[in-house]
Amino acid sequence: MAISRAAVHHRPKSNYAYAYDESTVHIRLRTERGDLEDVTLLYGDKYDWPDSAKRVSMERLGHDETFDYWQATATPPYRRLCYAFELEAPDESLWFTEWGFEPVTGSVPEREENGTLHFFEYPFLNSADINDPPEWANDAVFYQIFPERFANGNPDLDPEGVEEWGEQPKRDNFFGGDLQGIIDNLEYIDDLGVTALYLTPVFESTSNHKYNTTDYRTIDPHFGDQETLKTLVDAAHERDIRVMLDAVFNHCGRQFEPFQDVLEHGEDSEYADWFHIREFPIEFEPKPSYDAFAFEPYMPKLNTENPEVKSYLLEVATHWIEVADIDGWRLDVANEVDHQFWREMRQAVTAIKPEAYILGEIWHDSSAWLRGDQFDSVMNYPFSYTAYDFLATDEIDASTFAEKNTRFQVRYPEQVNEVLFNLLSSHDTPRMLHRCDGDEQRLRLAFFLQLTSPGTPCIYYGDEIGMTGGQDPDCRRTMIWDETKQNRDLRAFVSQLVQLRHDHRALRRGRVRFVQEACTEALLVYQRFLDDDADTYTVALNRGSDPVHLSVLEEGAELLCAAGTESEFEEGEWTVPATSAAVWRHGG
Repeated sequence: MAISRAAVHHRPKSNYAYAYDESTVHIRLRTERGDLEDVTLLYGDKYDWPDSAKRVSMERLGHDETFDYWQATATPPYRRLCYAFELEAPDESLWFTEWGFEPVTGSVPEREENGTLHFFEYPFLNSADINDPPEWANDAVFYQIFPERFANGNPDLDPEGVEEWGEQPKRDNFFGGDLQGIIDNLEYIDDLGVTALYLTPVFESTSNHKYNTTDYRTIDPHFGDQETLKTLVDAAHERDIRVMLDAVFNHCGRQFEPFQDVLEHGEDSEYADWFHIREFPIEFEPKPSYDAFAFEPYMPKLNTENPEVKSYLLEVATHWIEVADIDGWRLDVANEVDHQFWREMRQAVTAIKPEAYILGEIWHDSSAWLRGDQFDSVMNYPFSYTAYDFLATDEIDASTFAEKNTRFQVRYPEQVNEVLFNLLSSHDTPRMLHRCDGDEQRLRLAFFLQLTSPGTPCIYYGDEIGMTGGQDPDCRRTMIWDETKQNRDLRAFVSQLVQLRHDHRALRRGRVRFVQEACTEALLVYQRFLDDDADTYTVALNRGSDPVHLSVLEEGAELLCAAGTESEFEEGEWTVPATSAAVWRHGG
């Protein structure tokens, strides 16, 4: 049968061909699932051809429901690269080049009479073009805090009408959480093993969530002041814990002074072009006459293409790094801000702190923001939703989970996958325990998946002690500090997984391979490994009600951690009990 030419896909200078570091380029190819027996990458320098030619067999990364995905590493001999693919099927062999397909008639495709090679090209490996996330993010475990609901450390700052801790959260009520409360509980956070904090907005605002900023240069007085933030960051740094703040640059609050000036003076306001006003006089109902977050009239959208707005926000972004020594920014509604603004923000921030971590809130394919010139990472909701579908609702089986995440894996360069922000719950979503209908064992499997997967995991405050909650605002309940009401066994289990990740580099930085032939409806199997390490780590999660045998391990594999009954070695196979998970280390 002929090779399916329509399924073959490659695009140079993209997620299919990118510089991984200063000496290597990763090359990927997509083909029809099950169509090819082998793919060989032929590459070299076009000015030294064919003397520089090398051949390397491409690795099949895995497949989704339609395609196989392949990858190889090329080392350009002179930082230039030209390349072609040799496709091998049982009944046909083809060269695939930039100009299309041609039959394989020799060891290399022939040049045109004028000497032209119709190969794909990676023209030059320029160091400045390499996507290079901060090194520390590969090893980090984040803990997300909603400051108003975490801990009340200074009751003197409480807003008027503050409610009793533990009452039902509403969209507009307050409980008195503040920055001092976080400072007071850094030992708790440190003991859990996390190494970075993500705080939702802390700047002056009229709401409990603070996503409608009134003053970007002032800490909300109900949270503390600039000195309180500096104290928090310094105390966290003493424990080797980094701090990332939330930047709301897509929109501001209705009380933001420039917007108030527009409300007062209309189109004569000097700030009229700071916003996207469609018509004057300004109307709020039924929909605002200006662009806003969604159609929320109290969150007018900022015009980041305006030079004054840009200058103001870039100064904010650098100010808090200079003043408080924060370690990064999470960028709210990042996909609705123009790309050029983000490029300039990255340049401004990294000029001051090269290791700053820049994380965008984007819920969909984020390739356009992850090319090395804007963000290091995005909140990895595609991972979250496949985890929900597999472990909380059983809407997909393990094979489908593996297929979907294999496709997600090919979306981005490998160095981006290594720092994608993996979360199970957040202030914007129901908590994972709620999604699991209160099933603690399913929650443990979700933590197991999160903390043994590629990317940078983030634990939402309270999930580790069994807090639950539905859609916003219910997911924003006050932290439970009474230990008699905390699930301490669950917390110890999460801490054990965090420590396991810290102890084994492959679980933080290793590549992932889904063992798709071993996956069943209920059993998910994947492996983590480093290219320069003989050890392989195999993870198996069984969501089902029956034990499942796993035959991909070799005798002598070391069981490192289990959720549920420890797996037993039996008749040459490992048994993964019902609703359990385990990770083993064994020779590669």
